[in-house]
Amino acid sequence: MSAPISQRVAGAPISWGVCEVPGWGHQLAPDLVLRQMAEIGLAATEFGPEGFLPDAPEDKAKTLASYGLRAVGQFVPVVLHDPDHDPLPEVEAAIAGLVAADARTVVVAAATGAEGYDDRPVLDAAGWSTLLANLDRISRTAAAAGLVAALHPHVGTMVESGEETRRVLDGSGIGLCLDTGHLLIGGGDPVAVAAQRPDRVAHVHLKDVRLDLADQVRAGAMSYTEAVGQGMYVPLGAGDVDIAAIVRLLEAAGYGGWYVLEQDTILRSAPGENGAADPVDDVRASLAHLLTLGTRPLDTPARDATEG
Repeated sequence: MSAPISQRVAGAPISWGVCEVPGWGHQLAPDLVLRQMAEIGLAATEFGPEGFLPDAPEDKAKTLASYGLRAVGQFVPVVLHDPDHDPLPEVEAAIAGLVAADARTVVVAAATGAEGYDDRPVLDAAGWSTLLANLDRISRTAAAAGLVAALHPHVGTMVESGEETRRVLDGSGIGLCLDTGHLLIGGGDPVAVAAQRPDRVAHVHLKDVRLDLADQVRAGAMSYTEAVGQGMYVPLGAGDVDIAAIVRLLEAAGYGGWYVLEQDTILRSAPGENGAADPVDDVRASLAHLLTLGTRPLDTPARDATEG
């Protein structure tokens, strides 16, 4: 039997606006972010982008431990579709840090090779073959180190849409990082994935999304970065993702992994400056909403995953 949901909730620095994309926005200091994570009751966190935590694997673990936090994983955007590029060295470097911190999941995204998430090329059959083969190589490498690898469908990467996610699940053995926001923005149905493929879900990024802005991103009327800046991501329960159904379905299927709270945020200035909001308030609201779901009976009728 898995631990209660309250013991399986982690944070992510992106909820505080900390991101690997150059020029993303005001970047808060690690001390502030990690201290606030601990203060609001999060048990653990993902590592965040390169440079957020110390480079040395042992120092990453010591830093988190000093705030009373565990490590649960690391987001690793890496080029997977180029036959002339070997992604394993980058993934192995991440694995070393995760092993040292006693984390269990390396979260891989199929990067385009360009900065940012506002555009992407179209993969041909050869590119897909290379990508799928690399996913299986990464999965085997992670397993040999005692970790689980999970592919993260992500807007602006080579695996973005529901159809591309299905192609990964059908064509490789890697686990899935179910990101409820990115999958919806990319045109997929996160509720349907939770209902139909829960056995492949190895890790969960819980996000809620304003569908009106997501629709504009899909239609090409607004870039992904612009939409994030306008508040496309909102606290859990305040948007259009059926978070309750997803959690209910996964728990009923025996999911015992982490729920990582991620509300992608772009900060224009430090919290409090010029009336700027404090991102910790949204994270606190998301945590409260998720813990409320965790106290409800799992047999409460859910929305049909084929609807909408």
